[in-house]
Amino acid sequence: MTELGSRLKEARLAKDMSLDDLQIVTKIQKRYLMGIEEGNYSMMPGKFYVRAFIKQYAEAVGIEPEELFEQYKAEIPSTMNDDIPEKLSRVQSRKDLSGGNSRVFDILPKILIGIFIIGFIAVIYYFAQQRNAGEGAKEPADKNGHETVNVEESENFVKEPVKENGKDQTPEENTSGEDQIQEEVPEPPKQEITVAGSSGRNTVYELKNADKFEVKVVTTGESWVNILNGKGFSFFQGSLKKGDKESETVDFSKETEAVIIVGRSTETEIYVNDEKIEYAIPPAQSVRQDITIRYFPNNE
Repeated sequence: MTELGSRLKEARLAKDMSLDDLQIVTKIQKRYLMGIEEGNYSMMPGKFYVRAFIKQYAEAVGIEPEELFEQYKAEIPSTMNDDIPEKLSRVQSRKDLSGGNSRVFDILPKILIGIFIIGFIAVIYYFAQQRNAGEGAKEPADKNGHETVNVEESENFVKEPVKENGKDQTPEENTSGEDQIQEEVPEPPKQEITVAGSSGRNTVYELKNADKFEVKVVTTGESWVNILNGKGFSFFQGSLKKGDKESETVDFSKETEAVIIVGRSTETEIYVNDEKIEYAIPPAQSVRQDITIRYFPNNE
């Protein structure tokens, strides 16, 4: 057992806390807590989590984490200090590269729509010209060879009023209910995902106008996640890694609340019904984030 592990264990025992109690408070698996006390960092899910888990352990037992890191910096792997800036740099570069492509895809549909409208107008104009040319070429005549007169085009033609219920009506006014414009049925409202509040590393979202509640967590590199319902039951807990197990999807349609604990938010994306939600707290500010999503079904 290392000096750091001994001090943390003594502080835990002084608070009369068992490892099970500490696991509930920090939401860190018991075997990782034992690994910290024994100084066995090789069993952690990744190097990134060594410093994060020690910090959570220290806060739970009332020790200032920064003081602890400074005093026992020789025991904590030095690579932990450089890991976060390096990952943040890779994520920022990926966002810069994808930004240019998104602008092109935003403009392309507008160009295609414009071309389609111009082509549609040209086709209508062509057929209208063809129709006018065909009507001009017709010269109707009766059996005796005399030219017929189009009564509707005569300047002296008077439209006969149509009587309905004793009142005179012109043909324009004699319309039936079948000609009435039917009222359009409004489209159902789209789902809404809003931020209800955020504090520290905790953010609460609200989901409304949705017929289902499906959560998908995707990693763009490597991350540890825990996906639970509002009662604390975990549907998935473990690591996601690019090129291996990259995502996990859970259907919460029968639940009222979902909780997603993200160990590395800089490399983790969360989708609700295939709609990506943005972190209310910037990942650079808080690498670990606890996300709570409250579901309000349409029938409520």
